[in-house]
Amino acid sequence: MSKAMSKVLLALTSAALLGLSGCADMQKTADKPAAAPALSAEAQAALSAAQAAVKDAKAKNALWTTAESALKAAEEAAKKGDSATVIKQSKLASDHVQKGLAQLNYPMLKVGD
Repeated sequence: MSKAMSKVLLALTSAALLGLSGCADMQKTADKPAAAPALSAEAQAALSAAQAAVKDAKAKNALWTTAESALKAAEEAAKKGDSATVIKQSKLASDHVQKGLAQLNYPMLKVGD
């Protein structure tokens, strides 16, 4: 085989390999799922506040199950990019956390004399 023929064959092989790797890259980007829609700044702030409040209530053994459920619903809505639901559920979680913490200050119930 002549040198010229070897160079042509090498160039064609290189071009084919580059073309195939380009197709593979395009396939990888096509397989990636679309990014979740972004939350509004208000929704992100409400979610962060609710997460912190729930953590605080849990540490003080004052976490109501309704607050925990509302936080889970807010986090699921955040994954879907549903800002309105995130805000609604985060506010509900924060409200129930405040009530649970306030309950710690209630006087002990005394039964009988």
